[in-house]
Amino acid sequence: MRTSRRFFSAAAFALTAALAAVVCPPAADHAQAAQTGLRGADPSVLRVGDTYVAVQSADGGIVVRQASSTDGLAAAPARKVWSDDAGHGEVWAPEIVRDGGRYYIYFSAGRGPDHRMYVISSDSPDSGYGAETKLALPEDKWAIDGALFTFEGQRWFVWSGWAGDTNVEQNLYVARMSSPTTPTGDRHLISQPRESWERVVGDPFINEGPEPIRDPNGQLHVVYSANGSWSEQYCLGDLRLKAGGDPGSVWDWYKSNGCLFGSNGSTMMPGWDPTLNVNGPGHHSFVLADGDINTSPPAGPRFPLMFHAVPKGTPYAWENRYWYTGSFAWWGDTTYTRANSPGAASDTGWSLKFFE
Repeated sequence: MRTSRRFFSAAAFALTAALAAVVCPPAADHAQAAQTGLRGADPSVLRVGDTYVAVQSADGGIVVRQASSTDGLAAAPARKVWSDDAGHGEVWAPEIVRDGGRYYIYFSAGRGPDHRMYVISSDSPDSGYGAETKLALPEDKWAIDGALFTFEGQRWFVWSGWAGDTNVEQNLYVARMSSPTTPTGDRHLISQPRESWERVVGDPFINEGPEPIRDPNGQLHVVYSANGSWSEQYCLGDLRLKAGGDPGSVWDWYKSNGCLFGSNGSTMMPGWDPTLNVNGPGHHSFVLADGDINTSPPAGPRFPLMFHAVPKGTPYAWENRYWYTGSFAWWGDTTYTRANSPGAASDTGWSLKFFE
């Protein structure tokens, strides 16, 4: 398998640097990963101008923090923007995006099999949100970790859910959206946890935390968390949509042949190394301008990332998770393969390297 970096001429690199200045924060945010003071899971962070906006579930609701750097988010005041006054139950993994100048926070709420996706919105990142609206996702099944994105002019929603009404495995689905709050058409399965490296931990087997991004060729990726979050086997894998592919067609997606970011060497994709300082890195956030995949960074330098993990030497448990700052870079000429495909058995394109 080829995992070599794509090299550029001096002129091309200069252009890359110029583009990076548009979509990326200052170089200080590309430094080595650091444990923040935020205990918890499932970071969601975007950048609006020079301000970083983070959302987190806390205190029976959702809080928003703003700071001038990702490192500064932990010390920023948490403003509560929504409370679970209706008593939905557990509030999980809020995700903030900006669409048409308006902020939308998507989150899952419920108890056990009742978890469904909800959305609130405001013109301001940390105030003015109204009551929650339940997303009418097709088939109305258990759903968590949803995110809105626009690809080639069409809005989509991606989430983790059950095929039926029992907790057998968590799959990834997409559906078209006619607006930031209105799904339309069918749900489309794009990934199931069926590879050996994503079935190390089960009951259930897990694909969750999907985060979309566009690569330097303009192809769509969904980077997701595999294996149970209750285990240090938690890791990030990648789905890459083939050039010209349909996001709603499962056979147009190609999956990485192992974890791209994880702490166990036996499950890593060949050419990717396990983490040195943390265990079970997962449920990440690409820190994009406006949270918009159309501002995804070009090839070249590293770009900011946030993820949750447990520091090595600490017992692996949900209560020991912290938010971390890290970085990622595009990695060219990488082949993903799959068996039993009605189409091409392999696809070569951009992948990602993640750094602590």
